[in-house]
Amino acid sequence: MSEAFDPTWLEVREPVDHRSRARELLEPLQAWWTESERSRILDLGCGTGSNLRYLAPELPGARTWALVDHDQELLERASVPGVAGVESVRTIHGDLAEEGLAEVAQSDLVTGSALLDLVSEPWLASLTDACVAHSCGALFALSYDGAIVWHGTPDPHDVRVREALNEHQRRDKGLGAALGPTAGRTAEHLFQERGYQTWLAPSPWELAPGDVDLVELLIGGWIDAVIELDPDDETWVRRWAERRLTALAAGEARLTVGHVDLLALPGPT
Repeated sequence: MSEAFDPTWLEVREPVDHRSRARELLEPLQAWWTESERSRILDLGCGTGSNLRYLAPELPGARTWALVDHDQELLERASVPGVAGVESVRTIHGDLAEEGLAEVAQSDLVTGSALLDLVSEPWLASLTDACVAHSCGALFALSYDGAIVWHGTPDPHDVRVREALNEHQRRDKGLGAALGPTAGRTAEHLFQERGYQTWLAPSPWELAPGDVDLVELLIGGWIDAVIELDPDDETWVRRWAERRLTALAAGEARLTVGHVDLLALPGPT
């Protein structure tokens, strides 16, 4: 996995991620977790530990965590002070294709946030096979689903930006051609093929003027993606971004960015 993330980006998005997650998946997860007397969680592409900070309080007995990321700087920033019930946190600097998959054998639940849209189908198939081999559950949150919806007056370039971004999302992020917007459905299908029960639920970002810091960073990334696809598009996409940020700050627009959360548990389909 070669995709790199700015710690500031991860910090700004964390509260939006937490409020957006599909909480209806917690009930079946908690029931399975308690009945199975599980305790070990593997967090793939952990960043600075946002997923742990969200999930650990929701899973009594989630005592042992392994955090895997290819970015040593992010691992060093991972902090989990005061999370009840967490007895040990082990950080692993390594690649998802090697160290990440190898750690599944030591886990009861494999999880990740904003990850699946960056990986390839062959890697995801290997992950599902590993989960089946070791009877692991899986919870993957906030996989981008391709939906970008501006509420308010439409802009003539909204569709063009979305289409360019969705094309860029499918580029190789270090594990082969990325699944991009198809990640959630693909993962659901792969787990179902292997006899798992699955729940797929929407977890969209609903962004308003109060989220302008996040939207500025988000649109900055979209500009870079559009220009990377075609440098000749720089002028129009920067003007589009100015219009959209102005409208958002003035309360004349809101933004929905689609995501899905997937829970997959061993058992009959």
